[in-house]
Amino acid sequence: MINVRITRASAQGAIVGFAVKGHAEYAKNGRDIVCAGVSTVTVGTVNSIESLTGVVLDTSMKDGFLSGTLVPVDDPEVSAKVQLLLESMVLMLGDIADSYGKYIKIQEVII
Repeated sequence: MINVRITRASAQGAIVGFAVKGHAEYAKNGRDIVCAGVSTVTVGTVNSIESLTGVVLDTSMKDGFLSGTLVPVDDPEVSAKVQLLLESMVLMLGDIADSYGKYIKIQEVII
């Protein structure tokens, strides 16, 4: 199972980080559409944030694991763009969970 943890700041509910770990085991390696979808959404979001806003998340990635922590962003416009991309990631992961809930669990935590 893939476990997704979304971390939000308590003050305004902004996403400050996320962690994704595990394997869906929906199908054999190379044919697992759930793992492929989750990987595409999460890695694509990290790459989009960097390419479109210039913000580089503090990330860690290894087999079956990806985490991203938002670094401080002083520009409110850039921060809003980063949040939009992160919220989009959460929505896409939620769509995957709606269809393949047996293989992915999403937890949101407020700090």
